[in-house]
This record gives sequence, C-alpha cells and structure tokens, in this order.
Amino acid sequence: MSNWVLNHGLSALVIVVWLGINIFLFVYYFHFYEYNTVFYYTRQITGSALAWARAPAACLNFNCLLILLPVCRNLLSFLRGSCVCCRCSARKQLDKNITFHKLVAYMIALHTVIHIVAHLFNFERFNDSQQSTGQTLDAVLSRVGHNDSRWLNPIRSDQTTPTYITFTTIAGLTGVIITLALILMITSSTDTIRRSYFEVFWFTHHLFVIFFIGLVIHGIGRIVRQQTEESMEVHDYLFCQNRTSEWGSIPECPIPVFKGGAPMTWKWVLAPMILYVFERLLRLYRSQQSVVITKAVVHPSKVLELQMQMKGFKMEVGQYIFINCPSISQLEWHPFTLTSAPEEDFFSVHIRSAGDWTDGMFETFGGDKFERLKHMQPRISVDGPFGTASEDAFHYEVSVLIGAGIGVTPFASVLKSIWYKYEKSDAGLRTKKIYLFWICRETQAFEWFADLLRSLENNMEQLGKPDFLNYKLFLTGWDSAQAVHIKVHFDKETDVVTGLKQKTHYGRPNWDKEFHSIAQAHPKTTVGVFLCGPQPLAKALEECTNKYSEINPLGVHFHFNKENF
Repeated sequence: MSNWVLNHGLSALVIVVWLGINIFLFVYYFHFYEYNTVFYYTRQITGSALAWARAPAACLNFNCLLILLPVCRNLLSFLRGSCVCCRCSARKQLDKNITFHKLVAYMIALHTVIHIVAHLFNFERFNDSQQSTGQTLDAVLSRVGHNDSRWLNPIRSDQTTPTYITFTTIAGLTGVIITLALILMITSSTDTIRRSYFEVFWFTHHLFVIFFIGLVIHGIGRIVRQQTEESMEVHDYLFCQNRTSEWGSIPECPIPVFKGGAPMTWKWVLAPMILYVFERLLRLYRSQQSVVITKAVVHPSKVLELQMQMKGFKMEVGQYIFINCPSISQLEWHPFTLTSAPEEDFFSVHIRSAGDWTDGMFETFGGDKFERLKHMQPRISVDGPFGTASEDAFHYEVSVLIGAGIGVTPFASVLKSIWYKYEKSDAGLRTKKIYLFWICRETQAFEWFADLLRSLENNMEQLGKPDFLNYKLFLTGWDSAQAVHIKVHFDKETDVVTGLKQKTHYGRPNWDKEFHSIAQAHPKTTVGVFLCGPQPLAKALEECTNKYSEINPLGVHFHFNKENF
C-alpha cells in the first residue's frame, strides 16, 4: 500500500485537486446565478436553466486554461530538468501529461454537453415568453427594451425562432463552430484512428485553433443579461414584480434596465494561449536548424537507423525527438526515441516500418539510396529533445528496463551511456545493477540490438563488472523449423538466435518470478522499473511493483515508470 502511494499518491492528489476545483467552480457559480438578485428577472424567464448553463461555463473556462499546458513539451522538459521542485514522484507526474490532457478534454466535453442542453431550455423559454401576448411577468420582461440595448430577452421579435438566433448571433454561431470542432477533435483522437490514420488525427486536432478563437469571441455578444445596479436602486423587483402594468407610470417602478455581462473567457485562456504560441515558435525555430544525416543503416525486421548531427544539439538518456521529412509530408511530425548516448558526437534514432510515413523514410534513406543521395540529401527537420521517464534510470541503484519490440530503443541510449560513464569512472553514477528484459515476436528483431549487448557484455567484462548487466531476451513467436534448429543447437555456449552468452527464453516472462528474484537479490533497495511497451503489459508490471514492494520504509521498493509520447 505504501508503494502504491509512492507511485500513485501524487497522481491521485492531482486528480482530487483538479476535480475539487471543478466541483467548487460548478457549485459556486450555480449558487451565484441561482440566487444573485441581479439575475432575478432573468430567472423569471429561464428558471434554473440559467444556472445550469453558467456553472459549466465557468468549469469550461478553467479546463480550457489547463488543456494546452500538458502539450507544451518544452515547458515540461524545462520543469523536468531544471526545477528543484520537480524531483522524484513529482517528476513522474510530468510523464503522465497526455493522460491528464485526455482527462481535461473529457471534462470539457462533459461541461459542453451540460452547457448546450441548458441553453436549449433557455432559448425555448425565451421564445415562449416572446410569443406570449399576455401580461405575465416573463412576457412583459421580454418586451422590455424593444428599441434599444436595454433588453433582457435575446429573441427580439415574435417572428424570430431559436434556430435563427443560433446561426445569426455571435454567441450562437461561435457556439456551433466550437462544438463541431470539439466533436471532430475528440472522435478523431481514438487509438484506432490515431494509429491507423495519423493524418486525420493531426489535421482535426489542429482545429483547436478555431476552437480557442471561437471560445474567446463566444461571450462578446453578451447574451446573458442582468439588471443594472443603477436600475436596482430605483426599481425594487420585490415590490414591482406584481405591478407590471404600472411600470413606467409610478416612480417606484420605472422600467428596468438590463445589460450583458462582460466576457470572461479570455482572462482564463489568454496566458496559456500566449505560452503555447511561444512553444510553437520555439519548435519552428529549432525545426529550421540544419540537420546532417551522417549514416543510414537498414537493420533486420524493417528497422532503419539514422545517425545525425545538428549544431547545438544536447541530449540526455532516454529522451525523444520529433522528425519531419518535407519530401514525404510537409506537416507530419513523428516522435522517435534517441538511441545514441549523450557522450557520442551524433544522435541517432531507429525507425520501424509501420505505416505510410515510415515506409516513405525507408524509400528515401534505405539501402544504397543514402549513399547515392549523400551529397543531395532530402531535407529533414528535428524538434527536441524532450524528456521522458527513462531520464531517471540513473537515479536508482538498481534499474529494471523492459522493452517490447521496438520499445527497447530508449534503453539503447541508457546502456551506451552506462558504458561511457564506467569507462570514465564517473563518480556521480549511482547505478550498480541493471536488469534488461526484451520481448519480441520474431528472431530477426533481436539482431540490431544484439550487437550493442554483445559489445557491452565484452566491455563490462574487461572493466571487471561482468555481473553489472543481467539481460533476458524473450521470443514470443517461432515456427516448427526454428524450434527444431534451436533444439539441435541448444547446448552451444552462445545463443543460437542472438549469438550472446545468455540464452534466449521462449514465451512470455513470469513477472511474479522475476520480481520476486530481484526483490530477494536487492533487499533495502529502491528499484526503478522502466517500461516502453503496450498498456496491458504496463498494467501487469504496475501490479507487480505494488505487490513486491514492502510496507517497511527500509525494505525493497519498486517505482514504476512508463514511456509516454
């Protein structure tokens, strides 16, 4: 339970605070519009629908303030690397930025629905009041200010319909536009569309520009009206509400005067909008920097390695960059984990062919095409690097690195950097032991990474640290011919699949057994667990980190970290 608090406590705290602020804003503004006397006459037409429309509007302002912050990658990298306050468990929350971004988006959708439904009731009641020919209070109020700006009912004529108001007023038209933009952004953000039709996700998500412009303009029409303070001083609604026939005839009941409330949304969203603009300008500046591809290597399993150089580029282990190749797509930027070490004079990525864009990269740089195009390379742009959870791998005495398929790439950087640090006898290195688990479906996928492991294996032996790295490779897919070949050569000193000293395991890891073994080998130690892989695997590992962490503060504790892009 104590480890659950360490791994999730701040996350729970962040969510509780966020939900608490939403609830407070909703309750406060609901009470304000339901009981404030300046809206008394407005409520005589709309009833409680006014409060039901305005309370979620306040929550929308708050959540629209937050929605851009989790996607300001440079801000998050700055907080992760520079701020003293963002250490340990607090730093882990920065790795859940996309999760928080989604939660805020869902909250915006929820309050949008409530806001729209409430306003549908409002306009239906406004229309009924305007159509009425009687002398009821709501009908009389609807006729106030027919020829000037002191009106209360936004439907100014009995010939006007709510639909007409919706598409001809600033509030109505912008409301329709931002609602459509929100629907398109949310529906195109599902995992299926994002992975299979990335261009659809990318284009529709940039409707956020229209969304925010419409949001700021939405309140300019001042369609929600209230009685002015000056009018309330001379017109006592309690005394006059039953004397509508005498309004304007007796000094105690002059015709009430109404005004629209000042727009408030811009005060909430202006700062994050400016921050995001600076974020995009910084990305644009970096993307214009010259990038030189020094080497391109095609590895088995359709993996392309690009080694690059860029002036002023500085990185840490486990970080990632965004790559754009205009000759393939002018607009698409894709994230890739850096596989080089900070100590090397280049930075590299490994790109697995998995779609139109990555196939285009293979067509452009794969095989002998790179050598033929070496002196007239297609332009490539790089944005980053940005921080991830893997940066913290050296903050633990024992680190467990778990990669699924191409998800092993963040750990290539970690392992390379470890070698350089040991070679230079880095006194600041805390890490004493690394466990690496790599899970792959096919034997060819091991080949490009096996060279790195083989080199590290030999180098650590030369440094007298043969037990520093404990790695296990798991093959989850094989055919009968491979099985026979493996069985025949099983007694060889090196593995028949990888050529490494440690043999490949077949099937999936028994995580309970692995965590129990690590816990027994490292009592009284804080162990960092790092995953780059699918969500089901993350769930299983998170359960193990909680299960095998001791309640005793002096016992072994596992801290779970997952890569998020």
